[in-house]
Amino acid sequence: MFIDKVTIHVKAGDGGGGCVSFHREKYVAKGGPDGGDGGRGGSIVFTVDEGTNTLLAFRYRKKFTAENGEAGKPGKMHGRSADDLLIPVPAGTILRDADTGAVIHDMSDGKPFVLCRGGRGGWGNRHFATPTRQIPRFAKNGTRGEERDVTLELKMIADVGLVGLPSVGKSSILAAISAARPKIAEYHFTTLSPNLGVVAYGDGGFVAADIPGLIEGASGGAGLGHEFLRHIDRCRMLVHVVDVASVEGRDPVDDIKTINAELKLYSPELADRPQIIAANKTDAVDESVFDREKFESYVRENGWELIYISAATGYNMKEFVNMIGEKLKTLPPVTVYEPEVPTEPVIQNAGVETTVRREGGVFVVEGEWLFNLLGSVNLSDRESLSYFGRVLNKYGVIDLLEENGCRNGDTVSIYDFEFDFVK
Repeated sequence: MFIDKVTIHVKAGDGGGGCVSFHREKYVAKGGPDGGDGGRGGSIVFTVDEGTNTLLAFRYRKKFTAENGEAGKPGKMHGRSADDLLIPVPAGTILRDADTGAVIHDMSDGKPFVLCRGGRGGWGNRHFATPTRQIPRFAKNGTRGEERDVTLELKMIADVGLVGLPSVGKSSILAAISAARPKIAEYHFTTLSPNLGVVAYGDGGFVAADIPGLIEGASGGAGLGHEFLRHIDRCRMLVHVVDVASVEGRDPVDDIKTINAELKLYSPELADRPQIIAANKTDAVDESVFDREKFESYVRENGWELIYISAATGYNMKEFVNMIGEKLKTLPPVTVYEPEVPTEPVIQNAGVETTVRREGGVFVVEGEWLFNLLGSVNLSDRESLSYFGRVLNKYGVIDLLEENGCRNGDTVSIYDFEFDFVK
């Protein structure tokens, strides 16, 4: 099964919490704090898998979560950092924001891409020792890993796209010029998914893609072609395959007009892409029926190059490959989509975004910074709890509670830590 678009949820691992510990050793008095730091959470990293050309692996698995970092340990020992979660995707996969559709990254360069960064490990209590605070009974919690919904959209990387109506011989041509072996049969829509083939030319070669047959109305969802139009977005040029033998009784000129009209409706820029008209099935042409002058005149008027070929007999196939290869030398490289959203984390000036809501008789306060703050507080230690109160007052949480109707004696909940409001 061919799948080329899917939305998944990814979450990086949280950082491990710092450790609260004090050195204990025989004959060593007042060893002091020795709590180690927590480990880093695993990041979400996308990599390119050259051996696949479908997103089938994501059909049933839609959630990916990296491991959390290990908590710090006594004796100034760091917790283990979690391994990054590697997610392999086919070359040419575009990562898009699931809500806006904006491009995050184009996996066309073959390099790994970090989408979500793992949380940082929290500091152990040894970092908080000062001349006036020699026995800190608190440590910092690790920060949360980033998470988001992302849409994976596969746009195959090919230099040349073979387009045309069903049963004009696109798959036969691909099989004749490359080692690809697509299914070939005498009925419409034999090809149900795009096929790629590497064509040898000169010292290297180029990649050709056989796009499933387009029909009139494809850009609006008719037939199979609308599902695969995205795969010719990157193509540097198009080879428009036409059945000049009119096996199905169609006019070759009308065939060209039909396909180009659908390309234009889908993307005007795509319709303007350089084209070569490949007049296929010349071995079966009935000259008394084929209006050669009308056909060639129409091609010349539009400035396209024309070559007569036969995939069945091999007629002109070598010249056909040479024509494509020479044309590609004059064209720009394959399109790479630029990011449309920032890839670096956005750092707020104060880093304090707070929300307050009322649930029954309880005022619930939330904010990412509060989660991290609460993890660094020892609720059983008076000095640490006093620090917590000063931070709430400094960053306006107390004022925000009063603005929302909180009064002395009311219950306040911050991530399951409940206390009575007193000012």
